[in-house]
Amino acid sequence: QLQLVESGGGLVQPGGSLRLSCAASGGTLDYYTIAWFRQAPGKEREGVSCISHTDGSTNYADSVKGRFTISSDNAKNTVYLRLNNLTPEDTAVYYCALASASYRNTCPMRDIVMDYWGEGTLVTVSS
Repeated sequence: QLQLVESGGGLVQPGGSLRLSCAASGGTLDYYTIAWFRQAPGKEREGVSCISHTDGSTNYADSVKGRFTISSDNAKNTVYLRLNNLTPEDTAVYYCALASASYRNTCPMRDIVMDYWGEGTLVTVSS
């Protein structure tokens, strides 16, 4: 059974940075899509970024473009999300998820197509 475990969350000041990790066990990430979602208190879950392991395509929500970077280390079976220039509006629980379908030239940030989810890691941006 494939499992995803997020780590790297914490408390950071506005303007600071974090690197979140999504480690997969019980299976390989090859040819799958990994996406990051977040859910702030009182708000709906939203897609943040995704990466396709079929062709390396990435996608970002408009709210994080230029500040967040998704990357993958296949040898470690881990996907990272680098968060830069954080603002209080980025405060949320961040989840990684895996879609078993293969995507080329793009990748989805829709929770309905995800097959596996991690438990989440909390990011708090506050002074």
